[in-house]
Amino acid sequence: MGGGSASFLKVLLQNFDVLAGPVVSLVYPLYASIKAIETKSPVDDQQWLTYWVLYSLITLFELTFARVIEWIPIWSYAKLMLTCWLVIPYFSGAAYVYEHFVRPCFVNPRSRTLNIWYVPRKKDIFSKPDDILTAAEKYIQENGTDAFRDLINKADAGGMPRRNYGFFEDDYQH
Repeated sequence: MGGGSASFLKVLLQNFDVLAGPVVSLVYPLYASIKAIETKSPVDDQQWLTYWVLYSLITLFELTFARVIEWIPIWSYAKLMLTCWLVIPYFSGAAYVYEHFVRPCFVNPRSRTLNIWYVPRKKDIFSKPDDILTAAEKYIQENGTDAFRDLINKADAGGMPRRNYGFFEDDYQH
């Protein structure tokens, strides 16, 4: 190796985090996203859409807390490691973070709707769990025993097996 290439290599190594950051966080994901668009598989589309959502959240975090981050000397290395974990398909970091942290905050699992203005509900410590018996009791209170019996009969007509749980006659007579 000549003196010019050794000094070039030395500069590359000294500025590894500055050079690797954009390559890992932008250049490769852009290339992989274009490749994903051109394939028929939705799996790679999901990987890269998820990555870009997380990249946007990281960028917003950096913009919001720039004054604090500049006091953290290892931030650029930590961000590089996090980005590698998110980008490298072997780790599936983007999918993991999205499924366990981002999605529960923004997607309502019952209606599968996006709630970008998410405000968590306060839990009432005295409320009962919303299970099938609680739902049945609530339905009977609101609509009466006959309406509940009709609902069960409709389910039976649809081919569902009928079970006698013993709570029709005695427990809910008013």
